[in-house]
Amino acid sequence: MFKALVLNQEEKKTIAGIQQIEESQLPEGDVLIDVDYSSLNYKDGLAITGKGRIVRQFPMVPGIDLTGTVAESSDERYQAGDKVVLTGWGVGEGHWGGMAEKARLNADWLVPLPTGLSGKQAMMVGTAGLTAMLCVQALVDAGVKPDAGEVVVTGASGGVGSVAVTLLSQLGYQVAAVTGRAEINGKLLKQLGAARVIERSEFEEPARPLEKQIWAGAVDTVGSKVLAKVLAQVDYDGTVAACGLAGGFDLPTTVMPFILRNVKLLGVDSVMCPFEKRQQAWQRLTELLPASYYEQACREVDLDGVAECAEAITNGQITGRVVIKL
Repeated sequence: MFKALVLNQEEKKTIAGIQQIEESQLPEGDVLIDVDYSSLNYKDGLAITGKGRIVRQFPMVPGIDLTGTVAESSDERYQAGDKVVLTGWGVGEGHWGGMAEKARLNADWLVPLPTGLSGKQAMMVGTAGLTAMLCVQALVDAGVKPDAGEVVVTGASGGVGSVAVTLLSQLGYQVAAVTGRAEINGKLLKQLGAARVIERSEFEEPARPLEKQIWAGAVDTVGSKVLAKVLAQVDYDGTVAACGLAGGFDLPTTVMPFILRNVKLLGVDSVMCPFEKRQQAWQRLTELLPASYYEQACREVDLDGVAECAEAITNGQITGRVVIKL
């Protein structure tokens, strides 16, 4: 028997509770893992609170991220004792996830824990950090150089945003961090590397088709009218890496930035990211993130604290990452 956070649905409402479950109840998979840490992402928050239609079947153990030690494996790529990390692949949505002391998973979904990174640090990074690294790499690959001008990060107080600010700063970019809580989070964002902090309200007015050119590039985690405003302000030949929809999945913009300023809008997904690209991103994260990131931008809870944090993250009240110790 082991402990897990289990979601059930009663009268169309999601009910989250900590239960003792048996190993035989775990879904099928190639690798059995003793879970050390999971983490709380925005998607996890939507699943646990029932505010979003995330979970596809009940009962469900949430947790789209986890790290731990292989206990058993029928796949030759992994042996008992190996340290692994898991993000994405629909885990915590359609397959029992990381908020339990044990997990059984498909070997194709796993990545060896990079040398130099602890399990706790991996969850301080998690899906959010992996997504941020993929966004930053998209800007680099598109030719956005540190001397080209400011790069703006929207939703900078969140998990993806805070890592993106840190990574861009480490690579020498001038970063403008956009947050809805500048008074509260401004100091931390500057410690992470932001050159300046901007209140989100400046991005919530309807965008004109084209506005003053300000940004050499952008990482957007918000979507909707915030992304539309960013697109209208990106420099000629600039690039926006978009990975989130915290503000909505609509995009009230025009073709003008794309056809008159040659702006590129790149979609970034980490859920189905292939193994080689995923492994490279994890290695790059390990190299780039300074020790100060782990000290400043994370908090740790156990399973008993998850429900409260899930409510807070869906209300935009969490800064940085929440790590769950199993």
